[in-house]
Amino acid sequence: MTVLSAMLLLGFALLAQEHAAKHEPLTFLIDCPGGDCPLLKGAPQTSGMRGGSVRLKPGESVGWHSTGQNEEALTILRGSGAANIEGHADVPLHASMIAYIPPATRHNVTNTGQEVLEYVWIVAPVATK
Repeated sequence: MTVLSAMLLLGFALLAQEHAAKHEPLTFLIDCPGGDCPLLKGAPQTSGMRGGSVRLKPGESVGWHSTGQNEEALTILRGSGAANIEGHADVPLHASMIAYIPPATRHNVTNTGQEVLEYVWIVAPVATK
């Protein structure tokens, strides 16, 4: 009886784990009153993708950082600015533009315009072969 109970318990645990690993479609409103608003938070919500929304006032920046071994995409919604990428010339940013940041790249985003710079960022693990 104990072996059967253990097998049933293990079966239920595996079933619960399998159910928790399933990913469902998600939607989010991009309505964040502050500067940086994480929306996608990685596992277990996604397979590793994270994302959010940023609003920078004129002259503000997010600060130098790296996403480690993850790649990043910025979708500019409004305003203008610059992607400061270590070892490269600044990349101008403006509305209706996407910027790609390779893995292991130190970078910063600065609002160089006269209005709020608003963008969505998505960070995802690089696929291994």
